[in-house]
Amino acid sequence: MKTNNYLKSARRTIRTEAKGLEKLARNLNIEFNQVCDRLLKTKGKIITLGIGKSGHIAKKVSATLSSTGSSSSFINAGEALHGDAGGISKDDSVIIFSHSGQSEEVIGLMPYLKSAGCEYFSVTGSKNSFIAKNSMINLDTGISEEACPLDLAPTTSTTAALALGDALAVALLEAKNFKSEDFAKSHPGGKIGKRLITTVEDLMSRGKELPIVSQHATLSETLIEISSKGLGVALVASKNKLIGIFTDGDLRRTLNDEKDPLSQKIKYFMTKEIKIIQKESLAIEALEIMQENKIYTLAVIDSKKVPIGIIRMHDLIEAGII
Repeated sequence: MKTNNYLKSARRTIRTEAKGLEKLARNLNIEFNQVCDRLLKTKGKIITLGIGKSGHIAKKVSATLSSTGSSSSFINAGEALHGDAGGISKDDSVIIFSHSGQSEEVIGLMPYLKSAGCEYFSVTGSKNSFIAKNSMINLDTGISEEACPLDLAPTTSTTAALALGDALAVALLEAKNFKSEDFAKSHPGGKIGKRLITTVEDLMSRGKELPIVSQHATLSETLIEISSKGLGVALVASKNKLIGIFTDGDLRRTLNDEKDPLSQKIKYFMTKEIKIIQKESLAIEALEIMQENKIYTLAVIDSKKVPIGIIRMHDLIEAGII
């Protein structure tokens, strides 16, 4: 029975595609800048157009453009011939994806694109193809070898087209000075969106929920405060300023070291080196501080170092930040 060397095949495929991407990066020229300039000035949408495997790539590139600040939509070239082309206006810019540059469905749309008055560019694997020659600007992937050993299935060519589409999206993102806050607006759901828009203030315990004691409170009084608030810690203050925190770890150390600590003041047992965060900070920043310091709770303070809240690892887990 023949033994298949899957790893050898996988590595050959990946190396062939990586080689194609390296060639693409080297061969990019002024025409890439020209396309980006035109796309940046687009008053309408950036329409991506393709069919078959190239259509799948065009659809993904459209989604990336939209999520990075460039309004975009995808039109299947076959459907465009039967009415969907009506969604293209003179204010739009069209990016055609066709590795062969000879897709009949796309060629059939070329007269319409001209009459619509929009600008249209192409991403092909041959500058000598009909679509390349009849586009305002053509970006050539330069892919001559597919990873498929039969040189039939689109592999390296689709990877290159996808990478080129990503390069366009990122170049436009940078030109627009697109920020993480802008990205969050188009990703309100899911973990990415939550990480980008959820602040410490959104999750922290505050007000009557906040376990806080004076530095002169006894350990017994502090434990009562911790128990009544149910957060597992207490913040210690002096003249409204945060000076310490008392955690379950502090309690274990105190009980191990002291014979009769309950009547003693909490200031002798609290942790003075407090990890803090501002309420305006992103919740993901709180997570990073906790992970870096191997702790599960952060004190939240205002600009005057007044304790105003507590945020816990548990809060981050419940909110889906982790």
